[in-house]
Amino acid sequence: MTSQSTEKSAAANTGTVSKTPSPDHIRRAPKVLLHDHLDGGLRPGTVVELARETGYPDLPETDADRLGTWFRQAADSGSLERYLETFSHTVGVMQTRDALVRVVAECAEDLAEDGVVYAEVRYAPEQHLQQGLTLEEVVEAVNEGFREGERRARENGHRIRVGALLTAMRHAARSLEIAELANRYRDLGVVGFDIAGAEAGYPPTRHLDAFEYLKRENNHFTIHAGEAFGLPSIWQALQWCGADRLGHGVRIIDDIQVHEDGSVKLGRLASYVRDKRIPLELCPSSNLQTGAADSYAEHPIGLLRRLHFRATVNTDNRLMSHTGMSREFEHLVEAFGYTLDDMQWFSVNAMKSAFIPFDERLAMINDVIKPGYAELKSEWLFQQTASTSGYAESEG
Repeated sequence: MTSQSTEKSAAANTGTVSKTPSPDHIRRAPKVLLHDHLDGGLRPGTVVELARETGYPDLPETDADRLGTWFRQAADSGSLERYLETFSHTVGVMQTRDALVRVVAECAEDLAEDGVVYAEVRYAPEQHLQQGLTLEEVVEAVNEGFREGERRARENGHRIRVGALLTAMRHAARSLEIAELANRYRDLGVVGFDIAGAEAGYPPTRHLDAFEYLKRENNHFTIHAGEAFGLPSIWQALQWCGADRLGHGVRIIDDIQVHEDGSVKLGRLASYVRDKRIPLELCPSSNLQTGAADSYAEHPIGLLRRLHFRATVNTDNRLMSHTGMSREFEHLVEAFGYTLDDMQWFSVNAMKSAFIPFDERLAMINDVIKPGYAELKSEWLFQQTASTSGYAESEG
C-alpha cells in the first residue's frame, strides 16, 4: 500500500462521516496561519508599481503577469542563488514607509480573502533600512499596515486578526537588538520573534543571548529549524535555545522509523517533540521546492498528522510558491483524502500555538473556528442529502 493510500485510509477510518471539502468549502473555512513571510507574499502588480514609484531599477520583468511567472519559475528552478534573488526584488521595493504600509495592508486583505481568520506574519526590520528608515519606523509602518488591512477586510465582509513576528537574520549580528525591539512593541502589534536565513553554518546557538533575553522577558519566539538542515538544528533550537515553536521542523521525520508492517518507532527527539506538543510550522509547497519531499503525497505531514504531532499548515512564501492557505489545503485534501474534520484539526492546532494570550486563543477557537467548520459541515451534509435524494428519485 502506498503512503498516499495509507493516509487516505487513515483519514477515512476516523469513525466520522467523510466530509471531503470542495474548493469553495476550503476557501470559506476559517484558517489559521503561523508561518508566512511578508517579503514572500507581495502581489506582482504591486512590485511593478512600487519599483516605478521608488526608482528600483533591477526587476527582471516590468509586466505584472510575466513578473509573477518569473517569481514562480525562479523559485522552482532548483538554484538557491536564483531563489534568493527573488527576495532581493521584493525587499528592494519595500524601503519606504508608504511602500511598507501598502504591502502590509494588501497582505492582510489577501489572507482574509483566502479565509484566514488569524495570521502571524514575519519580516526582518533590518532589511528595510536602505532609504533611511529606522528600525522603529519600520515596525510602526508595518503595524499601521496590518491595522489598515484588517479594516479593509472588514469592509469587504471578512474578519482577520494579524500579529507580527520580528525576524533577525541568522548570518547577521543584530539578533539581540531585534529581540529587544520585539519586546518593546509586544503590546503594539508584535507578538513574537524569529530567526531566519540559511541553517547550514549558522546554528541557532549563535544567537543565544537574544533567546535568553526573551525568556527573561517572558516573551515568545519561534526558530527556523529542521527545514533544509536536519535533527541537530531542531535539537539546538529546542534544548539550547528554548523555542516555543519550530519554523518548518519537517526534518523531525528523520527521527521516525516506519517498518514494513506499518508499525512506527519514534526516536527520543521525535518523542520529545510530540509529547511536549511542540508546534511544527509545516509548509508543504515550500518544502517540495527545497527538496524535503518529492510530492504532496509523500510529504511527512501525512505521517505526522496520523501520529498526532502538533502539525500546522502554512504558506511560507505565497508569491514564490504560488500558493495560499486554500491552495495548500487543496493539495492535502487531494493527497491524503483529508476532510473538513482534518482541516479543523489543523486550524485548532495552529490557534492553540499562536503567540497571543490564552483567553484570546480560546475565544478564536470557540467563537470563530469551531462554529465556522460546523456551518460548513452542516452545509456539506445537506448538499449530500440533496444529491442522494436526487439519485434515489431518478432511480425510482
